[in-house]
Amino acid sequence: MAHTLSRTQPSQLPQGGAWRMALAMTLSGTIGLLVIASGQSAWSVVWFRCLIGAAALLIWLSMQRGWKPMNRRAVAWLLVGAVALIVNWLFLFTSYRLSGIAISTVVYHVQPFFLILLAAMVQGEAPQWQKMPWLVLALLGVALTTGLQWGGPMQADMLQGVAMALAAALLYAVATLATRKLSGIAPAQIAGLQLLLGVGLLAPWANFSISSFTPTAWASLLTLGLVHTGLMYNLMYAAFQRLSAQRIAALSFIYPLVAIAVDLLVFRLVLQGTQVLGMGLILLAIVAHQRDWVFPWPRAKAAA
Repeated sequence: MAHTLSRTQPSQLPQGGAWRMALAMTLSGTIGLLVIASGQSAWSVVWFRCLIGAAALLIWLSMQRGWKPMNRRAVAWLLVGAVALIVNWLFLFTSYRLSGIAISTVVYHVQPFFLILLAAMVQGEAPQWQKMPWLVLALLGVALTTGLQWGGPMQADMLQGVAMALAAALLYAVATLATRKLSGIAPAQIAGLQLLLGVGLLAPWANFSISSFTPTAWASLLTLGLVHTGLMYNLMYAAFQRLSAQRIAALSFIYPLVAIAVDLLVFRLVLQGTQVLGMGLILLAIVAHQRDWVFPWPRAKAAA
């Protein structure tokens, strides 16, 4: 029977979550390369990811005989996570069109803060306030890596796009917490069922003219489905069940760091000095958080 982690302390969680989360976020950072190589619309790519990923996860689960019966509470949390995950994609992709990928990405990366706040409110998981400055530093690094110039009036579409990116970030945090409520259930079962639901929800936006797909498109979609969905979600959901909200939040910043590296190495992206600084800040924040470094706050000199 599934049970929740609402009162579980970080020291009581199963081990092995950090490397799973780090590998999952590294794979996430390379998704853009395969999406571009596929030559398909975002909706079609997501639909095929759901279809192939769900098949891979559920077949693997069946071979491992890892299926676990789920009570009503577990099914409810599964559905909450699935809807949050799918609608998160819809909001985020719409935000890309309205406010642009760079701004949407920066806004979307406030999700670690939503995660920490929701974990405190819903699960009673006390935030480690001494580590919050490192998360703020990582968010600043994400902003700098986009090379944004903050200025000028924002149009209505821009405001709507930012609002949708914020909604997507909140929904991603909800999906993360919902998954952590499903302790004792195989990650492949959780992700497989959620992606199966996504197949139906995203079908209206998918392109089914598969006769026009090139071998490169099929190779990219299969890799996205098998590796970047089947394997990645298995790793990520297992990590969610093993890590505190604080550590999940910190490790999630590996994703934008890897994505910038892919742009730099594959697409020959020329980085500005501020972008290099941003990448350094992200790396520093992740290392500092994992090693429990104390933020070097300025200290007032003692009175004579």
